[in-house]
Amino acid sequence: MTTTPSEDLWAGFDLAADPADTAPVWDEPVPLTPRRDLPAFPVDALPGWLAAMVTGVAEETQTPADLAGCLALAVIGTAAGGRCTICVRGRWREPVNIYTAVALDPGNRKSAVFSLMTEPLLAVEKVMVERSGAIRAEAETTARLAKAAADKAAARAANADDAGRADATAEAVALALAAEETTVPAVPQLFADDVTPESLATLLTEQDGRIGVLSPEGGIFEIIAGRYSGTPNMEIFLKGHAGDMVRVNRQGRPAQHVERPAVTMGLAVQPEVLESIGRIKGADGRGLLARFLYALPDSLVGHRNLTPDLLPQDVADTYTERLGALTLTMADWTDPALLTLSPEADAVLLAYQRTTESRLGKGGSLAPVVKWASKRDGAVARLAGLLHLAQHPRDAWTMPIDAATMAAATRLGDYFTAHALTVFDAMSADPAQDTAHTLLTHLRETGLTGFTRRELFRGLPRGDFAVMADLDPALNLLEDHGWVRQRPTPTPRGGGRPPSPRYDAHPRLTRTTTA
Repeated sequence: MTTTPSEDLWAGFDLAADPADTAPVWDEPVPLTPRRDLPAFPVDALPGWLAAMVTGVAEETQTPADLAGCLALAVIGTAAGGRCTICVRGRWREPVNIYTAVALDPGNRKSAVFSLMTEPLLAVEKVMVERSGAIRAEAETTARLAKAAADKAAARAANADDAGRADATAEAVALALAAEETTVPAVPQLFADDVTPESLATLLTEQDGRIGVLSPEGGIFEIIAGRYSGTPNMEIFLKGHAGDMVRVNRQGRPAQHVERPAVTMGLAVQPEVLESIGRIKGADGRGLLARFLYALPDSLVGHRNLTPDLLPQDVADTYTERLGALTLTMADWTDPALLTLSPEADAVLLAYQRTTESRLGKGGSLAPVVKWASKRDGAVARLAGLLHLAQHPRDAWTMPIDAATMAAATRLGDYFTAHALTVFDAMSADPAQDTAHTLLTHLRETGLTGFTRRELFRGLPRGDFAVMADLDPALNLLEDHGWVRQRPTPTPRGGGRPPSPRYDAHPRLTRTTTA
């Protein structure tokens, strides 16, 4: 007869006696992966008008400021992306587009926040469409006339006699080339929602190399993972963040070429989506995960103010006016505007770089996320550029980024660093980690020293564990770490149903501890 390790542990003890008197001695438990205390979004790092909008939206919608704050940065990036570059030092250049992903469970009013933060972009887009109407109409007419002239010339060349065929052919060729070179500008579009890689490449081509992807859902990750193609397709998202040239050739379609693509992403996803993207083939190795700035705010559901202050109209109007001014100003640029750093700002960034570098080595605090952290300083430079543009939406390129703006960007960098460490912990952690933490908290708060699985299940919120079997992975993990141990299950008399497994809790759970 074989025995389980748990049975071996209890061998020789009187199971019918008081467990406190007869149980084997407890070893020191092994801590679970600690839950980090994550910082709140530093709203005061934003320029005043942008901070007021973030605060007002967060209050009216009763959502964490992290959501509106991260989206505000993505909106500024969408307005300016592809039209602005930061000269950090020497030949080090950074574009100002960023990728942000905020994780919140359903029911957190993500759509309401997205609507308030992006509606002004749609209003500006409408103005851009109206302004370009006459230009597009003229281009369409010119293109039709050029095509008609080329067709007539081709017909004349086909019907010409031998003496005039050479001249007619030359004219037809020249007119055909002119017709082909006549292009009609696309209808302006600032951002899309979920979009396939193929459509994104087309949008970049049509929109002069820039587009935003702003969505209150995480469907874009399913598309990247291969929802439609069956295989991961992330090339355009990698190049769209870095600004590397994109050249796409597909059978039956004209070649697409974008010299400096600039994709900005502002996403809100469910927490489990962040864990799942770590399993997309190639996402980590090729650096997709390292390109995102992550946020894991605490949900306010269950603690929301049901009569919050409404977003002040003057705050919303200022946000609309400043964002519109930035978007329309940058839309007129063909070559990217160049932002520079003041000597003091450069000193702030250099000090931040030294901190990053010192923590990347073996045993350093950033070593577990070395791929992400290796892009941290570049991300801070981009954030500084966004803050500078928001501070001076009409003439940011006429003055250098100052030290205060760079210092504000480093605060945002520290915020995103703390959240990234937690996200990457979750991507690599045992899926039972979170539920094990939930059970530990429950055991500590209730002071249970012994319990059956059924008793534990009845004492927990049904929303956390739908069925009793959902407890097993977490209980097994807690047992592996020495926080609980299962008592041997007595053989039922008469062949009845086995009793619910009984567990003992480590004595430390009745004291204040950190697991």
